[in-house]
Amino acid sequence: MSENINACSLQAHKDKEKDGPWPAPRIDEELADKLAAERGVRERPNETLNEIDERGVFVRQPNAFITPFGEKEGEFKAEANRFKIFWAHGCHWSNRPVIVRDILGLEDVIDELATSGIGKYGHGFTDQPNYEDPSTGAVFLSEFYENARPGFSGRATTPTLVDVKEKKAVNNDYHRLTNYIEVQFRKFQKTDIDLYPKAYRKEIDEFNDWLFPTINNAHYRMHFCLSWVAYDEAYQDFFEALDKIDERLATNRFLFGDYVTDADVRLYVTLVRWETYYYHNVGPLKKRIAEFPNIWGYVKDLFAIPQFKKYTFFEFPKNRFKGNRGWNGSFLERIASQVPWDELWKTDGERAKLSEDPDEVFLHTDISPEEYQSEISVSKWNSPSWDDRQPRNVSISVDPSINPLKGLLHNRKA
Repeated sequence: MSENINACSLQAHKDKEKDGPWPAPRIDEELADKLAAERGVRERPNETLNEIDERGVFVRQPNAFITPFGEKEGEFKAEANRFKIFWAHGCHWSNRPVIVRDILGLEDVIDELATSGIGKYGHGFTDQPNYEDPSTGAVFLSEFYENARPGFSGRATTPTLVDVKEKKAVNNDYHRLTNYIEVQFRKFQKTDIDLYPKAYRKEIDEFNDWLFPTINNAHYRMHFCLSWVAYDEAYQDFFEALDKIDERLATNRFLFGDYVTDADVRLYVTLVRWETYYYHNVGPLKKRIAEFPNIWGYVKDLFAIPQFKKYTFFEFPKNRFKGNRGWNGSFLERIASQVPWDELWKTDGERAKLSEDPDEVFLHTDISPEEYQSEISVSKWNSPSWDDRQPRNVSISVDPSINPLKGLLHNRKA
């Protein structure tokens, strides 16, 4: 770091912009430019310039680092204290792997650190001493991408799994990263919880790949698109998918029955961000999440689980505009920080009645880590082809309103 940027000046920048524990402190453009110049970091590419097709549809970039974990030649090998998840509070894609990590008791095996925005350069570490990741000394997330693939020109995204010894990005595939953690890191688990039962991975993967364009990515399709047609398609897909999910949850405590699976993690994080923040970017709403009776009870049921609650963030900027907006300030500026979120999100316990095992939310298995292994499927959403990644190019063999595993997941008897 430059000798001209000392501890006092860093603290001054932090004190100037700090609102609370999150959002993280911001730094001004001059300091961001200086740090970027020292590190040779380029500006973050803009989605609306690089990921919009001729119809104005937002077609998300494929994930750049998708080499799987496994035992084949060229695949990454699970190793304790080698990898670190970089995630962001406001990024639901990246909330997934840290929730899964914690549920499976892998906190001492896989490290984690929340990123923060560093101006036009994307993700950084503005709440860390000297703005550096303590494990690697990086100031920008994109440094790991450059180390792994010199000249990388795409967006550095969260989550990113980094090899801290090599200081390189190894995986940013949110489509399958949680599955690698669930399967390849099984031997390190401190618990016998099973989020991804081996016999039913095909059904879970198929549902997850339907969930991606219709719900997980549908907000971004509305937010980044540049045409009415693209917006309307995304809007209709999102609310039609929510109707199907609400119907499914009328008779299922969780998406696949009595126990939480990988799919529930993916749905939950999107619903939380939509209900608390994302909605204000997309225009008029057909319904709030709280107006879907079964989904709303389901979200509160999951919020009661400590690992879900830990990564659910209700912190909002307080007095960021210091009265300058006055009566014209938005809901997020004026009211959101005063909402009694924990009280509103408290479950009444009614959804447990849908389960044959109401006192347990997780499936448990006693099969060995070796037996638990399987090859993780490849997601079509990582295809380099724009046509393959068109958001309406989606299919599923069973109507999403129906749970194909109804009554098939059972905990072993004590």
